[in-house]
Amino acid sequence: MENRIDWVTILMYGIILVFGWFNIYAACYDDSHKAVFDFGTQHGKQLIWIGISLMFALVISLTKPKVFPTAAYIIYLVVMGLLVITLFVATVTKGAVSWIDFKFFKFQPSEFAKFATALALAKYMSSIDLDYTQLRTKVIAWGIILLPAGLILLQHDTGSALVFASFLLPLFREGMSPTILVLGLVAVVLFVAALLVNQFIIIGALAAIALFYLFVWLNKRTRKIYTTVVALFIGASLFTLSVDFVFDNVLEAHQRDRIYVLLGKTEDTKGSGYNVYQSKIAIGSGGVTGKGFLDGTITKADFVPEQETDFIFCTVGEEWGFLGATAVIVLYILLLLRLIRLAERQYSKFSRFYGYSVASILFFHVFINIGMVLGLLPVIGIPLPFFSYGGSSLMAFTILLFIFLRLDQERTRPL
Repeated sequence: MENRIDWVTILMYGIILVFGWFNIYAACYDDSHKAVFDFGTQHGKQLIWIGISLMFALVISLTKPKVFPTAAYIIYLVVMGLLVITLFVATVTKGAVSWIDFKFFKFQPSEFAKFATALALAKYMSSIDLDYTQLRTKVIAWGIILLPAGLILLQHDTGSALVFASFLLPLFREGMSPTILVLGLVAVVLFVAALLVNQFIIIGALAAIALFYLFVWLNKRTRKIYTTVVALFIGASLFTLSVDFVFDNVLEAHQRDRIYVLLGKTEDTKGSGYNVYQSKIAIGSGGVTGKGFLDGTITKADFVPEQETDFIFCTVGEEWGFLGATAVIVLYILLLLRLIRLAERQYSKFSRFYGYSVASILFFHVFINIGMVLGLLPVIGIPLPFFSYGGSSLMAFTILLFIFLRLDQERTRPL
């Protein structure tokens, strides 16, 4: 039947979920807490979160698909309200004020803001006769994205706020100009270059590029070309000159230290670079086949802080080796490719856009998390989807995924 649920995706979700729990158990393993169902431990609590997440998945699977586009804006506004409330009632956890403490458990609204934003943006972008080239469309679309990102930045949770950049990809897929995507990549390159090279050398290089571009267009000179090139040059130069101010006054001290460690400007294996340093040792010590389940010496000695959450991948590397780590990466790649395939076969614009949003959010998390654990990217503290310990993230990722799977069941019918 055409409208059956996609069990292939659910199977991959289940494998990642189960393997993630085994690694959480290994990361938290203690001779005095061996019991699987010890709910005072993190691996025991994760079983509870898995159970609750599966309940959410079941409820979503029984919900009529029309509910999601109908309630998209309502869900978005409710979650935005929670983000505002969080600013006033949240407890400080690891420098961020993003957790609401209910005594029995902690709740992180920023995790749920991802699927809420995906729903609202999909609802808006699937509007009838929407012109993607109009300024009004772009302003509203970016407003939907930047509102939660801004509220999360106020919570000092930069990592979660950066995830909202992943919505660039579905916007690009639906026909928006790639200009913003290109400018974003250029901004990242200029930011890094300004930290490594004298800023006036960069500006000189930009001037040379601008002059060369104008020379290439010598036979097609128009005022518009001159104006655009000069505007881009001035904008890029001002951005380059502002990097030092932003770096020193906007970023937190620990964020600056992590970026310097990543760029090789400082080497702090006992301070800001400690996590990554120990993580790379753990992964490297696993070799090809790993040391074996529960036999990771660095894992057992608890050398890597946050090993059951943000740095869970180093447990995989140490105990399961290169083969195990590669298997996890391949599994995520297959899941992402599957989601893109499902998104492409959707009948409705809403489902297609939402599907691409799901794939983009998961890709961003996987790419950044594994990159920072390997020391290839700065540590920004975001979990590995369905794998890291955490109730809020697991429930939010599960809701994100299963809403799309429910929409996919009705792909032959307009929503």
